[in-house]
Amino acid sequence: MFQSQSVNLDILKKRAFNLRWATVPEGVIPLTAADPDFPSAPEIAEAIIRFTRDRYLSYGPPAGLPEFKESVATYFSVKRNIPAKPEFIFPVDSAAFGIYLTCKAFLTVGDEAIIFDPVDFLFRYSIEAVNSIAVPFAIPPGSDTVDFAHLESLITPRTRMICLCNPLNPTGKVFNKEELLQLGEIACKHNLVILSDEIWSDIVYTPHLYTSIASLNEEIRNQTITITGYSKSYGLAGLRIGAVMASSQAHYDRLFEASLHGSTIHGANILSQVAVVTALNDCDYWLDSFLVHLQKMRDLCVRELNATQGFQCISPEGCYVAFTNITGTQKNSTEIYQLLLDKAKVAVVPGAKQWFGEGAEGFIRMSFATSEEILGQALYNIQHTINNL
Repeated sequence: MFQSQSVNLDILKKRAFNLRWATVPEGVIPLTAADPDFPSAPEIAEAIIRFTRDRYLSYGPPAGLPEFKESVATYFSVKRNIPAKPEFIFPVDSAAFGIYLTCKAFLTVGDEAIIFDPVDFLFRYSIEAVNSIAVPFAIPPGSDTVDFAHLESLITPRTRMICLCNPLNPTGKVFNKEELLQLGEIACKHNLVILSDEIWSDIVYTPHLYTSIASLNEEIRNQTITITGYSKSYGLAGLRIGAVMASSQAHYDRLFEASLHGSTIHGANILSQVAVVTALNDCDYWLDSFLVHLQKMRDLCVRELNATQGFQCISPEGCYVAFTNITGTQKNSTEIYQLLLDKAKVAVVPGAKQWFGEGAEGFIRMSFATSEEILGQALYNIQHTINNL
């Protein structure tokens, strides 16, 4: 399923947008947006075909299909050890919208929310979109100690939320139970909402284990809004589907009201919900094989990047992106990005503030969710270009 012949470049060049094959110049390999180059599991397509065969594409329940809510609740209960209730879960049109929705529901003008640095730009974007203030908290790379005393020092009377991205995009850090407990205790002490983005939680490499912060204890769970999506695990980015889970009626009501799902202004696509039900119920075999392939690609990526002059890459514990320190080249992130695009014919994401915050300067990020042949060629091009500067 994850061999070179599985990647159909003709289709990708027509359909894979968002900085990927359909948007880069001919001959450029895009290791940019974290979206797999592989087709999704066949059962997902078959489920969508079965559903559409009757040709009735009616409105669905505003709070989501019952089978969607049940499947997601089972996933959180069985795989994440959270006593999830279907009635506190509803679908949204992406995990990205789930992040924005949680900010909309729990922040007001002038409120503050703590975000990691570096982290995906969607956190800052969502907070600022509701006229609140994003307060960055530096997270060191790899397994270096996180300074939770400093985190607590950032809390002011205007702080309302801590945003947790676990595993952490772009560094690939997977937070352990002890770290999560410290963060959760701080949130409870100061009565802060925990926005837990868990879209990457299925992509964790051995020997590391994933822990959902809402699984730690009831007090922390009651402060937590859990958000996930299905683009990273199952290749469903174009279906625009995610899920939001609360742990209390009050939080659920607040989220659902802010979502505008009840008015039909917003809502999650019915076909996308059908796809997720099938993915969660029938496609573990696909995800397991994908993880085996990804771990092999991770090791290849890290090995070759660390053999490149001026590059230093810490092996990610989760996610399928490699976050590489390029300061040894004496060039900044944007200069390396441009050099690789022009000379190596490889597109990466520069560690610019607009993408990941100020803490990303001096790094580049590249996705390795592709075939060994494509990734190997891209890494050869990168190494050849940088080593011959």
